[in-house]
Amino acid sequence: MDAEHDTKGSYVTKGQEFNRDTNYITDRILDDPQAEWPVEAGRYRLIAARACPWANRTMIARRLLGLEDAISIGMPGPTHDKRSWTFDLDPDGRDPVLGIERLQQAYFARFPDYPRGITVPAIVDVPSGKVVTNDYNQITLDFSAQWRGFQREGAPDLYPEALRAEMDPLIKLIFTEVNNGVYRCGFAGSQEAYEKAFDRLFTALDTLEDRLADRRFLMGDAITEVDIRLFTTLVRFDPVYYSHFKCNRNRLSDFENLWGYARDLYQTPGFGDTVDFEQIKEHYYIVHTDINPTQIVPIGPDLSDWLSPHGRDERFGGSPFGTGTPPEAPLPHDTVDPAHTAAAWT
Repeated sequence: MDAEHDTKGSYVTKGQEFNRDTNYITDRILDDPQAEWPVEAGRYRLIAARACPWANRTMIARRLLGLEDAISIGMPGPTHDKRSWTFDLDPDGRDPVLGIERLQQAYFARFPDYPRGITVPAIVDVPSGKVVTNDYNQITLDFSAQWRGFQREGAPDLYPEALRAEMDPLIKLIFTEVNNGVYRCGFAGSQEAYEKAFDRLFTALDTLEDRLADRRFLMGDAITEVDIRLFTTLVRFDPVYYSHFKCNRNRLSDFENLWGYARDLYQTPGFGDTVDFEQIKEHYYIVHTDINPTQIVPIGPDLSDWLSPHGRDERFGGSPFGTGTPPEAPLPHDTVDPAHTAAAWT
């Protein structure tokens, strides 16, 4: 089961370790006119809830690469029921491009008997209204490799071929031990499973803390795909995972290097401007009723420190975009409500 963006209901199985269902729709949109799903500007719509870390990855990559004009975006609200994510933030509760109330409708348009949870991120073919893929692991890699013809001038190379041999094991570590590790803690079905998950998570965070002691970003002087993947967990750590998922050996702010690194990314265009802290908290504390049956959403923590100086640029030098340039400000539809950002706490 997929406790973050699956809509099937309860996520805790008594006495058992949490196991994520990783069976997704693995179709790909390819830079090949003969492909079933060819790259084509304006044809596809990314459905990505701000609350979800896996969807947040796609939002960041789309912004950094400048694909906003090529791939439109629809954003469900932060909560959902057992059936589906819904477009409750849009006028009349319908996605303005697809005309649907529930993401489930795009899945059923292609697979009438789709048996799995309705997940975000998902990419939908606008002309047919059918879901193409929900394989979040591959979507961002294909944004980098398959959509080059539509990337902005100055876009960073997020998945450099020369670094992949080193990056791929790090991507695996981050997914299994950190991205999924927090869920393994939060949805553990026994004390034994929880303690095992807890130790695995903080062992990995200690490893990453050490790695960031002598480099600005995970692969060196510039951001890459691995930074996107780690950031979306780190930015949710103190507001949600520390308390809601019982990941409470340390707060993120207790790690010197990880905390500075996370602030460095948050303050980088394309990262923090995709983060909606209120939607994040609403999603976890309202949807996960098996963990939080009262559905009370905490007011804190104080987020103002996300904007404090991190000093990593002065300490290590380098540039987030390498020889490239930052993206321009987000489009109005992509802009986070200012009241839901760290700036609202200053």
